[in-house]
Amino acid sequence: MTAAAKRQLRLGAFVMATGHHIAAWRHPGSQVDSGVNIDHYIEVARIAERGLFDQLFVADSPGQRHQGDHESLRRLGRVSHFEPLTLWAALSVATRHIGFVATASTTYEDPFTLARKFASLDHISKGRAAWNVVTTSADNVHGNFGLDRHPEPAVRYERAHEFIDVVKGLWDSFEDDAFIRDPASGIYFDPAKLHRIDHAGKHFKVEGPLNLERPPQGYPVIVQAGSSEAGRELAAASAEAIFTAWTSLAEAQSFYRDVKGRLVKYGRHPEQLLVLPGISPVVGRTQAEAQEKWAELQRLIHPSVGLQTIQRFWPHEDLAKWDLDAPPPYYPDAPGGSPSRHGVVIELARRERFTVRQLYEYLAGARGHWVVVGTPQQIADEIQSWFENEAADGFNVMPPVLPASLVDFGDLVVPELQKRGLFRTAYEGRTLRENLGLARPENQFALRRRQALAA
Repeated sequence: MTAAAKRQLRLGAFVMATGHHIAAWRHPGSQVDSGVNIDHYIEVARIAERGLFDQLFVADSPGQRHQGDHESLRRLGRVSHFEPLTLWAALSVATRHIGFVATASTTYEDPFTLARKFASLDHISKGRAAWNVVTTSADNVHGNFGLDRHPEPAVRYERAHEFIDVVKGLWDSFEDDAFIRDPASGIYFDPAKLHRIDHAGKHFKVEGPLNLERPPQGYPVIVQAGSSEAGRELAAASAEAIFTAWTSLAEAQSFYRDVKGRLVKYGRHPEQLLVLPGISPVVGRTQAEAQEKWAELQRLIHPSVGLQTIQRFWPHEDLAKWDLDAPPPYYPDAPGGSPSRHGVVIELARRERFTVRQLYEYLAGARGHWVVVGTPQQIADEIQSWFENEAADGFNVMPPVLPASLVDFGDLVVPELQKRGLFRTAYEGRTLRENLGLARPENQFALRRRQALAA
C-alpha cells in the first residue's frame, strides 16, 4: 500500500452555538438558547463523536464580538455563549474519544494561568485538549483589560512566539516519570525531575514551575488560525494544525504549499502541520433538496443583519443607502486588523460579481469560508479533490445549523467518505494526538539531559 493510500482525512467540527449561518437561530433545526444550554453542547459533542470526528472547536474572543446599530444587534443570535475551557471540561466527561480545541488569546491571557488551565483540561479529558492560539484581531476588547488601545499586529505576534515558548516550558515543569507515588517507601515524586523555567524575555518574566504534572499528551495539541504573513510564520514555528479559509482549489493549494514549505527553517517536517480549511456543507439527499435548505436559510436573513455582516469592509459608509441588488460602488483596501480574510472576501466578490445582497448572503453562511451546497456524493467529491491535490489534510466542518446540519453530515457524508477509504471507521487511539497522527513531544529538560550524557 502506498503512503498516499494510507493518508487519512482529518475532520473537526467547528461549533458556533446555533450554527454558522447568521440566521441559524431562527431555523427550526437549531436550539435558540444554545449558547448557554449545556444539554445542547452535550448532544452536539455526541453527534460529532458518533461521526468519528477528531475534534470539536469553538472560536472565542475576550470581549463582545458583535457591534452595530440597535436594529441589527437586537436580531443577532450570537451575543451570549460559554467560555470554552469551562465548556470543554464539562463535555469531556460526557464523551470518550473526541478532542476539544479551545481558543485563548496570547495578547490578553497570562502564560502561567493559561498553561495551568490547558494542562488541567488535558488531564480531565485524558489527553484530548488542544489550544487554538490567537493574537486577537478585534480592536474592541482592550478596554476590558485596562489598556488604552489594542496592540499593533507586529507586537501581538512577537508576544505570541514568546508566549508559546513559555507555555511549553511550563508544561515541561515535571518530567514524565517524576511521580513515583510509592506508599511503601513513602516517596511521592523525584524533586530532581521538577524544573523551573526562569524565563526572562521581552514580554514575560516567569519563574515556574507549574503546579501540575505534565499533561497526558506532553503538550495539548497547538492549533493556529490565520492566513496572514505573520500568522503563517507563527504556524510554521509552533502549530500542529492550522485553520484557514479559502474558496477555491487554487487558492487553497497555494496556501498549503506555502505554509508547509516554511517548516524546514524551524527544523520541522510537512506532516507535523495539518492544514484544515473551513467548509460549510449544506447537505441534501438530492441537489434540489440541498438548494432549498440553503434558500430557506437565506430567506431568514434580515437586511439590517446582512448589512452589518459586511459593514467592517466599509466602516465609514452608511450601507443602508446602498442598492442591495447592485454591486458595491467600490472595493476597499485591506484594513490593518485582518488583511488575509479581507483579501479572500473581496477577491471572491470581484470574481463572482456579487451584488451587495449576494455578498452578505454569502458571508452570512460562513463568514467567507467555503460553502458547498449539494448531495453527499457531491460534497465528498469536493472534499476528496482538495485532500488528494495538496490543498488540505482535512477540514474544519462548519455546520450551518446546529444540531441539524451536523447530523446531516455525520449520517450522509461521513459514510460516503468511509466508502472511498478516505476516513476512519473507528478511532485509532485514546488521545487527540494519536487520532490526528501527531507525535507526543519529548520533555525538553529530559531531552537536554539525555543529549548531555550522549555528548
